[in-house]
Amino acid sequence: MIKPLIHLLLFCAFSATAHAVETVSAERLDEVAKRGADVMPFSLEKTLHVFNKTDNGGVQQVIAKDAGDSEQITLIRKHLAEIAAHFAKGDFSGPKRIHGNDMPGVKELSLGAGRVHFGYRDLPNGGQIDYVTEAPELIAAIHLYFDAQLSDHSRHVMSGDHARHRSHRQ
Repeated sequence: MIKPLIHLLLFCAFSATAHAVETVSAERLDEVAKRGADVMPFSLEKTLHVFNKTDNGGVQQVIAKDAGDSEQITLIRKHLAEIAAHFAKGDFSGPKRIHGNDMPGVKELSLGAGRVHFGYRDLPNGGQIDYVTEAPELIAAIHLYFDAQLSDHSRHVMSGDHARHRSHRQ
């Protein structure tokens, strides 16, 4: 009984200090969720978004909360494969429709898309996009973009640092 409580307390302490992401209002969260439903075909309530910053970019995952929900998994995979292809062409119109035209990192990623590898792959219960570049300014843009995602989707998202224990990791 004591050991699980200690783990919970350590997790909460780590969660509070793991990353500094701007807190947004409930109205902003509602607005983003509503616009997201028009762009993303899967259910925000049935999925979890994970953003993990790396030294050369980052990893975005969307996973079904229920590993047996084949409908959500299919929708996740189709959507992420499509947006990875759009991103490779510098097309960030989907995120702009959800987050606004001034979403941090998007302008730089759109202009520098040819210097970023956006690699999609299936996960057992969802999908993943790897953002990889050697350009420091684009690594910074990816990290800003991920911070904006973490902030605007805080009800349905977590930092990759918090997800390391989850079963979707390979």
